[in-house]
Amino acid sequence: MTRGERARENFFRGENCTQAVLLAFSDALCADETFLRNAARPFGGGMGRLRLTCGAVSGAVMAIGLFFPERSKSELYGLVQKFARAFAEKNGSVVCGELLAGAGIAADTSAKAEERTPEYYRKRPCPELIRDAADILETILKEEGKL
Repeated sequence: MTRGERARENFFRGENCTQAVLLAFSDALCADETFLRNAARPFGGGMGRLRLTCGAVSGAVMAIGLFFPERSKSELYGLVQKFARAFAEKNGSVVCGELLAGAGIAADTSAKAEERTPEYYRKRPCPELIRDAADILETILKEEGKL
């Protein structure tokens, strides 16, 4: 099973987009899943449902920080930009609201999380975005010798 498939399954188990991606790498990070889940919790919905940076992107960026503690800020920023360029090239944006709009979904910014129903899962582009984020991150981590 790829990291992308694992991340997608995490989403279908109820994790938000950030949690889904970050938790797909918890074993390689040797990190406590509860800690990671809690740290990523407020980033869903494009950061607290503000529809800003896609949660899947935020999860990958958090993982980059955890995988590369020895790297300088500039090196980390370079990895983040490499990831973001690849994600945007594949999906058209790194912005949650734009990604939802592209799927024909209004970018509701109320603080109330949506109920996870079959209809919720059916209409959202999130499972594929999550898979893409985790797969792109996995490629970068392999290139950098971290996986």
